[in-house]
Amino acid sequence: MALLYADPEVAAVLDAATTVDAMRVALVAAYEGRLVAPPRAAAPLGGGRMVLTAGHLVGEWYGYRSYDTFGHPQGEQLVVLHDARTGVVRAVAVGEELGSRRTGGLGGVAVDVLARPDAATLGVIGSGRQAWTQVWAAAAVRPLREVVVHSRSAARRDAFAARVRADLGVPARAVIDPGAAVTGRDIVVLATTSPTPVLRAADVSPGTHVNAVGFKQHDRSEFGTDLLDVADLLVTDSPAQAADYQPPMLAALPPYAGRLRDLGGILAGAVPGRTTADQRSVFCSTGLAGMEVFLLDALTRVGAAAG
Repeated sequence: MALLYADPEVAAVLDAATTVDAMRVALVAAYEGRLVAPPRAAAPLGGGRMVLTAGHLVGEWYGYRSYDTFGHPQGEQLVVLHDARTGVVRAVAVGEELGSRRTGGLGGVAVDVLARPDAATLGVIGSGRQAWTQVWAAAAVRPLREVVVHSRSAARRDAFAARVRADLGVPARAVIDPGAAVTGRDIVVLATTSPTPVLRAADVSPGTHVNAVGFKQHDRSEFGTDLLDVADLLVTDSPAQAADYQPPMLAALPPYAGRLRDLGGILAGAVPGRTTADQRSVFCSTGLAGMEVFLLDALTRVGAAAG
C-alpha cells in the first residue's frame, strides 16, 4: 500500500540535515548520470500552466512532480514515487512542504560547497516559505552567528526574524533597507517574487556567497547582470534546465553561459569550486528535476527507520 504524506508529516520527519544530505547525494547522482532528470515540461492552461518534472534513479525508482501556476509561483504540488522494478507506487506527497524543503536543501548544499568555511553571517531578502527553508538549511551547514532580513512588509520581516531566533536559536534582526541586509554578510539569500532587481552588486562584499532562488530570467529577475559581472563563480544545479528556461535564464545567456558550473560536478570533484577566500560566488537555483522524488524516497526511508 502506498504511503501518503501531507505537509505536517513531511515537516515532522524531514529535518534540515537529512534534507541537505539527500540533495547532496542526488546532485552527484545526476552529475554521474545515475539520476536521469530531463528539463521540466509544461502544458498551457487557461490563465496559467501545469508543470511536470520527472526523474529516474536507475534501477531503484522513478517518479514525478506536478503543480500549477494559477496566481502563485507554485500551487499545491503532487509528488509520486514508483518502485522501478515493479512499477508499484511506493509513496505520494501532497502540499508545499516537500518542494520547499527540496529547494532549501539544494541551497544548503550550495552554501556548504561554495561559501567560505568560516561564513557565519547571513543576509536574506524575502520572508516567505522559500526564504525560510534557505536559512533553515544554511544553519545546518554553517554555525550562523547572525541573520539579517529585509522584505517589503515590516510585519513579515519582523515575524521572520522572530522565527529564526525561536526555531534556529540564531540572533536575527529585521532591517528597512535591502542594502543593509546584504552589505558585509558572508552569505546572501535572495528569495523573492520580484520581477525586478532587489539588490545591487556593489553591496555584495568580496568573499560573499549568494543563493538566488526567485526569478532569474532576462525579462524578469530579482538580480541584475551586475551581480553576474562581479561573480567569480557562477553555479547552478542543472545546466541543462538553465539552458532550457523560457524565457532564457540570465546566467545561461552570453557572455555568462560559458562560465556556468555544475554544482554536482563540484561535489564530485570534477569541476573546480571556490579557491580563494575573496571570491564572490553565485548559485542560480533551477530546481533540478527529480529532486522532489529523490527527497520523497529519503522521507520514506527515514520514516521507516523511525517507525
